[in-house]
Amino acid sequence: MYHAGSMSKPLSRGVHHLALNTDDMKMTLDFYLRVLGMPLVHALKVPPGLGTGPGNRGNPPFENIRHYFLDAGGDSLLAFFEIPKGAKPRGDRDAIGTMQHVSFAVSEQKFNDVLNRIRKAHIEYLGPLNVGCETYSIYFLDPNGIRLEFSHQKESKPRVVERWRQTRGEALAELRTLTDDQAWLQTVVAHLPERRQAGKSITSRRQNGQARPQAALRRRPEDASRRARRRVGRQVDGRG
Repeated sequence: MYHAGSMSKPLSRGVHHLALNTDDMKMTLDFYLRVLGMPLVHALKVPPGLGTGPGNRGNPPFENIRHYFLDAGGDSLLAFFEIPKGAKPRGDRDAIGTMQHVSFAVSEQKFNDVLNRIRKAHIEYLGPLNVGCETYSIYFLDPNGIRLEFSHQKESKPRVVERWRQTRGEALAELRTLTDDQAWLQTVVAHLPERRQAGKSITSRRQNGQARPQAALRRRPEDASRRARRRVGRQVDGRG
């Protein structure tokens, strides 16, 4: 049984690497290097015996396949296995046990750089959206159909955990819909602050896990659309 002290700090420093699958390594490299600016740091073929042999440790069951690593920033890697074409079906990101999407934290300047890059590459995207806690995101698909998110917090050095950390009361408001085990609830939130420090507000804009409001592809930021609607409203009721 875990206890309150064991949940105050994570055991891991962060993500070492996230391993994904493709059936076209060249196409994938071109996208991540050219569009997203993630440099290649390591390229290899999986050693013999680790695919279909007894040495397989959970990696794809194919021999001599490519396994490349890219620098995703923050001392973390993004890796790809190259699955033989036609050997596996395309995945469903909403299936249980799969990755729905991955989000990368960037500064506001880098966010705008990425946005300009995907526009020049004529890639459809959703956003920018305020997805909660004054975090602004865009969503798009890589050539393999993997859903990617890039997020900024209007900071040159994003502090993701600090921005998203709730107070005990805020977390309990949701957790009580999960269980009425009071001992469990208090243990899970014991490390969270009782109140928020001055100037550090958190505003959730998610309902049932979805950002609000929904944006169309390639639309302008929602703040601009709200201002436009207010102008129209003032004109209608005579204030404008």
